[in-house]
Amino acid sequence: MRNGKKENRKIKPAGHLFRPESLGHHLHKIVLLFMLVLGGVVLVSCHYPRPDLKVKGMDRKTRDSLSYLYERHYTLNTNFELRQDSVIIECLPVKDCYNTLHRGDRVVVAEFSIHRKDTVDSVWVKLAHTQDIQGWIREKDLKQAFAPTDSISQFIYLFSDTHASYFVIIFALFIAAWIFRLFRRKQLKMVYFNDIDSIYPLFLCLLMACSATIYESMQVFVPETWEHFYFNPTLSPFKVPFILSAFLLTIWLFVIVLLAVLDDLFRQLSAAAAFFYLLGLASCCIFCYFFFILTTHIYIGYFFLLIFFAIFAKRAHLTFVTYRYRCGNCGQKMKSKGICPNCGAINQ
Repeated sequence: MRNGKKENRKIKPAGHLFRPESLGHHLHKIVLLFMLVLGGVVLVSCHYPRPDLKVKGMDRKTRDSLSYLYERHYTLNTNFELRQDSVIIECLPVKDCYNTLHRGDRVVVAEFSIHRKDTVDSVWVKLAHTQDIQGWIREKDLKQAFAPTDSISQFIYLFSDTHASYFVIIFALFIAAWIFRLFRRKQLKMVYFNDIDSIYPLFLCLLMACSATIYESMQVFVPETWEHFYFNPTLSPFKVPFILSAFLLTIWLFVIVLLAVLDDLFRQLSAAAAFFYLLGLASCCIFCYFFFILTTHIYIGYFFLLIFFAIFAKRAHLTFVTYRYRCGNCGQKMKSKGICPNCGAINQ
């Protein structure tokens, strides 16, 4: 009744109600499994197992190589690439004889030596570039100047570089500010604030926060585990310490959820709007990564991660419990069966 007159509302033909139970059911399983994985990190060993050196028939060279692998995280015949401009190696035992290596030169570990009187670093490593160009270098200088030749190790070295990190942070802030200005002027879609009809973008940011938290936890509590992974990388979450398994699982889940985001994004938005949304999403992920790296280092990152989980749980509850129905006529979300508040169709 409006102004004393009876309002006649046209009821559209009934639509078939769509209830996406399967999607919510599977996503809840994924989240539950992921939380169990994170919880198990504190209950399982975070170190690589020590190799068995008492196997019968093992020669001394193999035994020494395995021992070096466990203690130094790299061993004889490990290949390195020089990432600095140049480095000088000493031709010991000949005094005042040096060889110079330049950026991009590849070397192989030929021998180890312990100089107990050296107050800087007692471990010296012999590197061989060619048959004629060989020399010794302190292990400390080796780890600073060289990176393993494996592509994963090269990526880790590049991503861990301080200058690269600063560039990524500045780039992310610039993109975020630009997207925010466009958002205020044109009301573009943004993660969480004016999000698309999908839980996956927020889940993607949560995965980035979790991976950053696990990574920094390894740096703080078990740095030798990450160092061993750096020299012996793998993408398989099996046969590695549990904390590394959890980290690799977050990386794989990130890739899978990213594909789901792209699928939902290009079904709901135009190509131009999807492009701006992806820029904003990338900035959010970069912000989450560096924010949780910095806060986990001072131990408050775990508190913020719990808050993030609560925000995600609330959004998931709204998506799959409160608004668990969709109109069969227009596809809009509904709290319960009946007349759709958007198009007026009856859903039973």
